[in-house]
Amino acid sequence: MSCNPSFGGIGKGHLMREVDALDGLCARICDQSGVHYKVLNRCKGPAVWGLRAQIDRKLYKENMQKEILNTPLLTVHEASVEDLLLMEPEPDRPGKCQVSGVILGDGSRVHAGSVILTTGTFLRGMVFIGLKIHPAGRLGDQPSIGLAQTLEKLGFAVGRLKTGTPPRLAKDSIDFSVLERHTADNPPVPFSFLSEAVWIKPEDQLSCYRTLTNGKVERIIHDNLHLNNHVRETTRGPRYCPSLESKVLRFPNRIHQLWLEPEGLDSNVIYPQGMSMTLPPELQEQVIACIHGLEKAKMVQPGYGVQYDFLDPRQLSTSLESRLVQRLFFAGQINGTTGYEEAAAQGVIAGINAGLRVSGKPPFIISRTEGYVGVLIDDLTTLGTNEPYRMFTSRVEFRMSLRPDNADSRLTLRGFEEAGCVSQQRYAQTSRMKAALEEAIAVLKSLQFTATKWSRLVPEAPISTSRSSLASALDILQYTEVTMELLARAIPEPLRKFADWRELAERLKIEAVYEWHVANQQQEIEEVRRDEALKLPENLDYFAIDASLSQEVREKLDSNRPQTIGAVSRIPGITPAAIVNLLRFVKTNQQRTEHLKHSRIGRPLPEGNTFGKSTFQNSSLSCAS
Repeated sequence: MSCNPSFGGIGKGHLMREVDALDGLCARICDQSGVHYKVLNRCKGPAVWGLRAQIDRKLYKENMQKEILNTPLLTVHEASVEDLLLMEPEPDRPGKCQVSGVILGDGSRVHAGSVILTTGTFLRGMVFIGLKIHPAGRLGDQPSIGLAQTLEKLGFAVGRLKTGTPPRLAKDSIDFSVLERHTADNPPVPFSFLSEAVWIKPEDQLSCYRTLTNGKVERIIHDNLHLNNHVRETTRGPRYCPSLESKVLRFPNRIHQLWLEPEGLDSNVIYPQGMSMTLPPELQEQVIACIHGLEKAKMVQPGYGVQYDFLDPRQLSTSLESRLVQRLFFAGQINGTTGYEEAAAQGVIAGINAGLRVSGKPPFIISRTEGYVGVLIDDLTTLGTNEPYRMFTSRVEFRMSLRPDNADSRLTLRGFEEAGCVSQQRYAQTSRMKAALEEAIAVLKSLQFTATKWSRLVPEAPISTSRSSLASALDILQYTEVTMELLARAIPEPLRKFADWRELAERLKIEAVYEWHVANQQQEIEEVRRDEALKLPENLDYFAIDASLSQEVREKLDSNRPQTIGAVSRIPGITPAAIVNLLRFVKTNQQRTEHLKHSRIGRPLPEGNTFGKSTFQNSSLSCAS
C-alpha cells in the first residue's frame, strides 16, 4: 500500500467484491487487516453502496506476504526488471513479436510463457517537491528506465500522467478534541464472501476525523505557485482526487474538507486525505498549521507529486494482452488507471488470461453487462484515457443488476468453470447460495394473496387494500418496512428456513427491491437503441440542464455538440448510463413542449421565441421537480 491506507469506496467497493468473487486476495486480506470499516452511500439503494475500510499498513503487508509466500507452486523473486526477452511472433495472431521472458537488473534471465507488467508509477517516474525534481517511482525507490525505453522502441504509444500524496502527520501532535469524529460501522461489513466477520471487534475500531481548509490555506498556495513545479506542469492529474493546490485553483474561495485517517492500530502516523501537496516542505508545514486541530501538528514526511509514463490502453485486447507484443499483458497504472482497486481488478483478469494463454485456452472476458471489471476494461481498451481513470457507479449502465451483493453469483461460477481460478470451497459456497436464492424466489413468487389478506398477515406493509390484482410475497418484500423475518412470522411454512439464514434473507430483500428496476433498466437500454436518430436541440446548454450527468460528461457534450442520440454514443468517454439519462431528459422536455404548443392552440402567441433555449431549460426544471 504505497499511498493511502484504505481500500474500497463508491464504485471501488464493487471492484473489490468482483475481485474476491474470482478468488483474488485483497478483499480477504482487508478483512484480516482493517481498523475502520464503513459502508458509504447508505442513504441510497444497495446497488450503489460502497464498501470501504481503513487498513493497518503493517498488518496488511504481513498478511499479504504470508498468503503469497505460502501459495503452492508459486516462486517469488525480488528484483528489478530492466528489459524483455523477445522472439519471432506466432503466425495468424496480431503482433510484431512475442515475449519469452524478462531480463533482471543483474543481467539474469527469467523465461516465461506469458509476462504481465504492473509498473505502477515507476515507468520513468519523477518525484516533485517544490522546485526539486529527482528520478523515483516512489519516495526512496528508483524508477524503471530501461523497461520504459524498451516499450517505446517497440512502438507502444506512451503518455504521461501525474499523481500525488499528502504529507504524513504525527498522531500525538493533533488536537482531535476539536475535530468532527466519524465512527466505524457496528457491525462491520466484510469485503469477502468467504468472511463471516472481520478480524477486529466492533468496539476496537479506530475513528476518522474531519477538518476543513480556510482562506489562509488558499493565500499560502496562491502566493507560492511559483515554487511548485508539479502544479504548473501540463501533465494531466487525477480529476476526482486532485491535489490541494489544484482544488484551490479550480474552485477559488471555497472550503475543502480533509479527512484524518489512521495508518494502523499501533501507528503514530495520520494520513490527511484531501491534502495532497507538492509545495516545498516548509510551506507545507505553514499550510498544516493554519488548519483547525492541526495548529501544532508535526509533519513526519512531506507530500510530493509523481509523474510517470503510461501506455495507451487501446493497444490492448479485452484480455489485457498487448496487440503489439504477443503474450505480453499489462495491468494497473501502466494502463492509465488510478487506485488499488482498479489495479487489482485488472491484475486478476491479466493473471487469469496470462495463464490461459500459456495453456492454449480461450481468454476469460467479462462484458459490460456482467461486471464493473468489464466496464473498466471496456472503457480503457475502446476509449482510452488522457487522465488517471477512476471507477464510479455512474460509468455503469447496468448498475441495478451489477451490485456488490451478487458479485459471486455473476462471476464465481464462470471463474471456476472457464478460468479455473476459483477454489473448490468458494465454488461450493456460491453454488449453495445460488440454489437457495432460486428456490426462495420461486417460493416467494408462488405465495399470492389479495391485498386485504396481506394487510392482515403483514400489517407493517403499506399495501393499498383497493388493489385488485393478487400480490406475491416477493412483491410484499419490496416494501421498506417488510423483512424476511416478518414474512416468516406470517407464513412460517415454507418461509422460516429462508429467514433463519441471515445472508440469504438479506440478499432476498435486495433481489425483491431491484426486481422491477432491473427489468426497467433493460427497457431503457432498448429505448436508446430505438431512438438513435432522435435529434438534440442545437442550443441545448449541457451545463444547465437538470439531468443526471457528471461534469466530465457535460464538458464532452458541450465540446462535441452532437446532433443525435446516436452521435452521443460515439463520443469517447460518454457512458451508456449518461446516454440513457440524456435521452430521458430530451424526450421528457419534447413531450412537455408539445403539450404547451397544444394548450396554446386558439390563443395568440406572445412575442419572442417561446420555445427557444430558455424555455426548454426552464420547462425541464419544472418537469423534474
